Amino acid sequence: DPVMFIKPSTSVIGPNAPIRLPADSSRVDYEGELAVVIGQPCKDVPAEKALSVVFGYTVGNDVTARDQQKADGQWTRGKGHDTFCPLGPWVETQLEPGDLAIRTELNGEVKQDSRTSLLLHDIPKLIEWITRVMTLLPGDVILTGTPAGVGPMTDGQSVSVTVEGIGTLTNPVVAKN
Repeated sequence: DPVMFIKPSTSVIGPNAPIRLPADSSRVDYEGELAVVIGQPCKDVPAEKALSVVFGYTVGNDVTARDQQKADGQWTRGKGHDTFCPLGPWVETQLEPGDLAIRTELNGEVKQDSRTSLLLHDIPKLIEWITRVMTLLPGDVILTGTPAGVGPMTDGQSVSVTVEGIGTLTNPVVAKN
């Protein structure tokens, strides 16, 4: 089964906004992902109808304080810090998400390079699984999973996630003041 977690709205930032590293974490990782934006209220959606509830797709970075995630046993604190959900640069509404290139670069060095066809759980099945548990509303975002190559970011670096057909999301990384 997929792992479900919730990021608060205060974790969402846009392109070029800084990812702020919390002072109480020793390791904060990037996780480049395709993000699905829901377009209508939906509950108990079968996989074969799942794409009909999608508004569009964008680029996401599922930033995670890895040490806090491991220490807590659940993921709210480790994934929920302010600025830990960069999204953008825009929502693409005309896109077939089944086999797109996805790449993450840290200071210009490629760290993740894969395709959405290699996701552990395809988008229709994710929507079906999540909507068995909760109602999704317009604007809700599903992060679809990250490829191999996750790693730490430090103050002064820049992380860019590119999804074919959408664009590139870039954010600087700064120490929290």
